Amino acid sequence: MTGNLNVIGYGIAALGPGIGVGLVFAAYIQATARQPESAGLTRTYMFMGFAVVEALALLGLVLAFAL
Repeated sequence: MTGNLNVIGYGIAALGPGIGVGLVFAAYIQATARQPESAGLTRTYMFMGFAVVEALALLGLVLAFAL
């Protein structure tokens, strides 16, 4: 029974990073649309934000299997 609960818990925990990735890319698209000349600088911040959000998702996956 605990294995099933871990999978359900990870499914719920994956919603946060999914929303976070959407917000990161939406902010990048909006910033680039407002100021196209700063696309290079904001692209770096987009990838950094994406990496942090995905690291949280991977941490949740690891904890689902560890506990």
